[in-house]
Amino acid sequence: MSKLENIKNNTLVNLQSEYQKTKIQDILDQLDKDLIGLVPVKTRIREIAALLLIDRLRKSLGLTSSNPGLHMSFTGSPGTGKTTVAMKMADILYKLGYIEKGHLLTVTRDDLVGQYIGHTAPKTKEVLKQAMGGVLFIDEAYYLYKPDNERDYGAESIEILLQVMENQRKDLVVIFAGYKEKMDKFYESNPGLSSRVTNHVNFPDYTPEELLLIGKLMLQDQQYRISDEAETVVLDYIERRMKQPLFANARSMRNAIDRARMRQANRIFASGNRVLTKADLVTLEAEDFLKSRIFAELFAD
Repeated sequence: MSKLENIKNNTLVNLQSEYQKTKIQDILDQLDKDLIGLVPVKTRIREIAALLLIDRLRKSLGLTSSNPGLHMSFTGSPGTGKTTVAMKMADILYKLGYIEKGHLLTVTRDDLVGQYIGHTAPKTKEVLKQAMGGVLFIDEAYYLYKPDNERDYGAESIEILLQVMENQRKDLVVIFAGYKEKMDKFYESNPGLSSRVTNHVNFPDYTPEELLLIGKLMLQDQQYRISDEAETVVLDYIERRMKQPLFANARSMRNAIDRARMRQANRIFASGNRVLTKADLVTLEAEDFLKSRIFAELFAD
């Protein structure tokens, strides 16, 4: 009887029990709670988690495993939840035993690349040392590569990263992140890097309706609300803001809310000595958003 037949005949695995032991579902549930929408992203994360769980079960039964690649690419616009998902991914990898510590270290080019000869290697190696046992999240990773500048040291950092990604796969998971178009070009220019990144997750922009819901949840956390009239104005604000430069999805929504709170405070302060109700203090009105520069053209002479 072959080894495989022996395993098949004598070993039972309760998949549900093994899954519950990992507590991965708690992480996925929290991801659903923390992030509105992003269904394709959440589906992809579940698929990766399922693959890793099955891989772990196969190893426990003595079956061969191809060691699934863990390095990832998160592409999408700013404010679409890439860092939040990376944190949850680190939790999943830790729960399944693929990394020892489970922490997430977020860096950019400035943390990795030096400004003079001999400076880049120590910087990159120090970052890698801090990230060992966890996940290294490199935001706007394409800035590491500047082919038009012969004196740039980003290529040196990439070479060190490649060596660690290949030789210390059990010690570190790297997630590269940034705009999709720029990341695609980044991978095209670095075949060695592209071959080591096996999991690609694209983060779509939020819809106006999703951003409105995100904004309402942000306000709820701060014990504020928006009036029914203000909801219509906020939706209009989002649609207008999305057409302008530097739009950053949930990040832009948070900035809009912060400014609206400031305008509400000024409005209340300017109202004089009238007695304020709790509703006055917690409610953002339409005018608190209409005073944004986004609506300036509506009130222009």
